Amino acid sequence: MVKLSAVQLCSVPDVNANLDAIEQQLQLLEIAEQHLVVVPECCLFFGARDVDQLTLAKDTADNGALRLGLAKLAEKYRVHLVGGTIPSLTQQGDKFTNSSCVFSPQGEQLGRYDKIHLFDVHVQDNEKHYFESKYTQAGKSVEVVKTPFASVGLSVCYDLRFPELYRQLRCRGADIITVPSAFTRVTGKAHWQTLLRARAIENQVFIVAANQEGVHKNGRETWGHSMIISPWGEVLSSLETGTGVATAEYSSEELVKVRQSIPVSEHNQFKTELMSYE
Repeated sequence: MVKLSAVQLCSVPDVNANLDAIEQQLQLLEIAEQHLVVVPECCLFFGARDVDQLTLAKDTADNGALRLGLAKLAEKYRVHLVGGTIPSLTQQGDKFTNSSCVFSPQGEQLGRYDKIHLFDVHVQDNEKHYFESKYTQAGKSVEVVKTPFASVGLSVCYDLRFPELYRQLRCRGADIITVPSAFTRVTGKAHWQTLLRARAIENQVFIVAANQEGVHKNGRETWGHSMIISPWGEVLSSLETGTGVATAEYSSEELVKVRQSIPVSEHNQFKTELMSYE
């Protein structure tokens, strides 16, 4: 049996407190032979100024404390853990990448995806203006991680609005696509579930979307509604508000059935070449 879980958090600007919050949810997981667990974007530090993320990236660049903390949790609870995102200092040292790291049940890092699409937008909420690119450097590579039960494509939050990335992940063999997020309350209410279901349906993949939820220390409001969606577009499990976990079973048989019944990849007349952003 393979389980998929999306952990919903209301993260704070305190790494240790957030690690504790994640562990509290991992302790409640259902038993499974294999388990893929996704935690939200900015899972270890959220609710402060964006420049504080850069400071954290600098402070942990040498000791890898953020990755180590997540790796230990993956090993302790014997799960494949998609560690939301953490800030990783760039070589130049003036910015960080918003990095989603995947850890095995042995605590090994299996892969890393640096968020490609940066959230520079105007939203009618408490924040009004978001300028992610001020301190964040965009990633350049599409990433799919192989696990014993499925190939997992990686994406983050604002990526959800760019179907080209998801088609690239599908072309690279993704069976499951993860979407750790900190979707705003305004945009989440309008678009979150619609976009998630669309990405699942058009690419015939399972979607595991873990979102932040609540009002954070800096006043940002996040939407929650973490959910798991089937390749047919069904919402298999969801959690609207509060902290907790949405869990569903992964079925390779269902994946094959959907893809054979409507062979979208074979019928697509706009053949997508595998692209590199590097």
